[in-house]
Formats: sequence, structure tokens, C-alpha cells
Amino acid sequence: MSALRVLHIAPDLVPYGLENMISGLVRSLDRQVFEPAVVSLYAESAGSLEPELRASGIPVFHLNKRRGFDPRMYPRLLRVVREFRPDILHTHNYVLRYAWPVARIARIPGVVHTVHNLADREVDRLGLLLQKWAFRKGVAAVTIAKKVSTSFQRTYGFAEAAMIPNGIDVDRYAAPSVPREAWRWAAGIAQDEFTYLSVARFSEQKDHETLLRAFAQGPANIPDTRLLLAGDGELRGRLEGRVEQLGLTGKVTFLGRRTDIPETLAAADVFVLASRWEGNPLSVMEAMAAGRPVVATTVGAIPELVRHGVDGLLSRPGDAAALAKSMGTMRLIKAASLRALGCSAAARARDRFGLQVMTRAYANLYLRALPCAGRTPEASGRVFVRTTL
Repeated sequence: MSALRVLHIAPDLVPYGLENMISGLVRSLDRQVFEPAVVSLYAESAGSLEPELRASGIPVFHLNKRRGFDPRMYPRLLRVVREFRPDILHTHNYVLRYAWPVARIARIPGVVHTVHNLADREVDRLGLLLQKWAFRKGVAAVTIAKKVSTSFQRTYGFAEAAMIPNGIDVDRYAAPSVPREAWRWAAGIAQDEFTYLSVARFSEQKDHETLLRAFAQGPANIPDTRLLLAGDGELRGRLEGRVEQLGLTGKVTFLGRRTDIPETLAAADVFVLASRWEGNPLSVMEAMAAGRPVVATTVGAIPELVRHGVDGLLSRPGDAAALAKSMGTMRLIKAASLRALGCSAAARARDRFGLQVMTRAYANLYLRALPCAGRTPEASGRVFVRTTL
């Protein structure tokens, strides 16, 4: 059997949750069975995942999209499809509105779409109507957690094709390449400073505003305490202004986009995420794999990942006082108790978040999505997963 060509299409390759999921998946597929490639609608940007993908021999295409609806994506994507000739088109986020018409024109045998967020939050009203039609016409919809599955069925009125939880390369986060002390020294952070770390795009969804207010209400008043914010986005300027307004200058550090997330996590004491809504956030899984206790909100699949009082502490979204209490508790408990939470989180990550489980599930789904005789998992008898990345 010749290798099946799988073309992933995403808005961009800035290394946040869904982009890291795509990178992990395509790099871990068995190359004797699958030939993957990736399309980014937007142009390449500094700090993107393109070098990582190309180093693994995966072709990457950029379509140089403009902001907002861009009809130029249809002919440009069609050119890529005709060049790569995929058997499977795998779409993410809002791109199905561009990819589905192209898939119909090019007569691509199988189309898969992963819903990374609560279904009613993923796209606008027009996008929901288009996606409902596409799912009815054979696009295999995948959800990534129980909460996402529930939202999908509520939004579309029928069940998804599969629920496949996200997976990560747990070993990569458990064994950072730069020691904690060296990373802190390079970043200008004292070795005895207690640090909270949030890794998230600066957007309304991630609610850094509540995080800053929570930090200001309690933890910031404790000596030798700092909040690190890794990421970037349209709200950065506003958040920098809020730091000054709240009197947090010198207590909050903007790290920008990072390509060294395992090392950044290892240098922190506690991971924190204040999201208003979520799907199945890879950032929480990565923090747990790194052995960091988690302070987060009870949205999306987070309660499926983090056990309150066992792997971290959870609070209601938008509640700065509750989030401040959770953060303060982490700051004041004994070091041994903090380590116990981190060890519990790491053990849970090893047991539940492995990349190979996700990869195998998608590989089987790709084969089921093809209407071709002989291209079934039972016929091939392979495991579809590379043992090393």
C-alpha cells in the first residue's frame, strides 16, 4: 500500500495549543503509512513551528492570508491541493470554510475536522451553518474532550465521528534541556523567587485581566514573588497598561513568544491559567507533564485534566478573589506539599496524555475516512506511530 497523503490546514503555526497538537501528530505518524504536510493560511512568522516541521521532513505551505475573510484562499489552497494531492484533508479552527469547497472541487476522498474549542465558540454563525452542512455531507468531526463533545452535540444536534483527547510528548516536558538555575539566571530571575507562569495567547478567552487582578489582590504582596506571562497577542498593549495601573511593575514579566516551553515550565513553581472558556488546553497538559502544580479555572476539559486538591487548585472563571486565594495557597503551603502536587500532576500526565495514543487514534480515523477497499486498519495491521520524533 502506498503512503497516504495527509494535509493539515491551520490558520497559522504560532506555537500555541492546536498548533503544537498538529506538530506532534504529523511528526509522530508512521512515515511508511502516512505522508503528512501542513498548510498555514497566514505568512510565516518569527518563532513559528515551521523550522521544527521542516527539520522532520514535513513540507509546509504558507498562503499569506489577509485579516478577515479572504477569498484568495480558495485558489491558493486549491493550487496546494493539486500539488500535494492529499488523500485526507485535516482542518482545524475556522479553516473548514475555505477547505471544504476546495475538497469538493478536488474530490479529496476523506476530510477530517478537529473541534479544538467548545463548538459554539469555534466559529461564527455562518461558520456553524457551513460546518453543520459539511459534517452532514461526510466530514468526520473530532472532539477532544467530554465537554467539547457535549457542546458539539448541543450545537449541531448529532454526535461527532470520534472523540480523541489531545496528546503531548510527555518525555520532552519531563526532561528540559536547560537546568532551572541556568534559565532563571539568563532571564534575570532570582533563584529564591517564587514564580507563577501562564502560557497563553493574549486574548479575551484567556482572561489575563482577571489573572492580573488576582495576582494584585494577594500573591503580589508577598516578597520574592513574580508572575511570568509567556505568549503574545492583540491584547498585549492593554495588559502592559494594566500592570502599571495595578502597581505590578517589577512583579510581572512579559516573556513574549517562547520556543523553550519545557525549560520555561521547569523554571517556574506553579502554572496558572485563568481562561473564560476552553477545549482541552495543551498548556495545562504540558505543565502537568513538567511536574508543575496547576491553578486554573473550571472551564472546558480542565476539570477532566486537573483533580482539585490532587494535581492543583481550580476556581470559577472570572472570579479574581477565588483565583487569588488559590494562587496564595500555592505560595504559602510547605515546599513538600507543593512538590507532592507536582509529582501527582506528572504521574497523571504519564498515564493519560501520551502522544502515541492520540496519534494511533487519528491514524485509524484517517483510514476509516477513506472510501477505499483495503485501506483499513485491520487490513494493514500496523501501529502507525513513530517511536522517536
